[in-house]
Order: sequence, then C-alpha cells, then structure tokens
Amino acid sequence: QVQLVESGGGLVQAGGSLRLSCAASGRTFSSYAMGWFRQAPGKEREFVAAISRSGGSTYYGDSVKGRFTISRDNAKNMVYLQLNSLKPEDTAVYSCAATPLYGASKYPYWGQGTQVTVSS
Repeated sequence: QVQLVESGGGLVQAGGSLRLSCAASGRTFSSYAMGWFRQAPGKEREFVAAISRSGGSTYYGDSVKGRFTISRDNAKNMVYLQLNSLKPEDTAVYSCAATPLYGASKYPYWGQGTQVTVSS
C-alpha cells in the first residue's frame, strides 16, 4: 500500500509554469507506476500523464503533450509534474495516483489533490 500527498499548486498567469510534487510513503514506491490526473469543476476526471516504475517510459494526455513533463525520483519517493505554457483551461485539481501495472486504467491509490488556477 502507498499513501500520496501532493503539493505545489497555486495561482499562475497564463503562459506561466508550475511544478507539482507528490510524496509517497512506504518502502515499495518503485513497485508502482505513477500517474497524474486532473478534474475541473463540472467536468470528468482527465488523465494527464503516467510514468513507469523505473521512470524510463512516459505517456501523456493529448491536451498536455509538449507542455507538461512527468518525472520521478525513486530514491526520494517522489513524482513530479512540470507544467509549462499554462492555459486557463488547465485550471483544475491535480491528483497523483499509483498503480502496480504501468498502462493500467485503474489506479487503486490516490492523493487528495492540489489546486491549480490559471488566470487569463
């Protein structure tokens, strides 16, 4: 089992950048593939990015490709999401999640989320 806590959200102007962090508890962090998701008010949860257990493979949702970068540091039990060229439509609560299987659609473990607000 793994517990996740996100940080780094905030208010930023369009075109700006943020770096989100997700701290994981437990000694088995490297056993999990990690993902970032977001949910805007009144909208369904949207997949943002995922990274394999080793960090050697990543993939992204179409709306963030080329602007966001996911990374992880297994020695520190951390996963990151670098958000660049932010747009107002990126405003949402961003959550990290963990799954035993890279590429899986189901993530059993979730953090509480961090708010990102992009002003125009």
